[in-house]
Amino acid sequence: MKTQIDVKRLLCPMPVIRLGEMIAKVAVGDTIEMLATDPGVLHDIPAWCNVHGHKVLEIQEKDSEFILLVEKIG
Repeated sequence: MKTQIDVKRLLCPMPVIRLGEMIAKVAVGDTIEMLATDPGVLHDIPAWCNVHGHKVLEIQEKDSEFILLVEKIG
């Protein structure tokens, strides 16, 4: 299942906090598509996923927005 979270116009650490809240609600193997405008997510989200054992599947930049696809692992 894919869930989407919109963290546009939110600055660090809020995108990481929102991702953590959403990861807790979804099942293992589910994906979360994050829509963001803070370029800090390009570093912060992969680092957070690495620490917590989740996986960034894809990162795209489109019209000054960032789209990250994160899979919940374990």
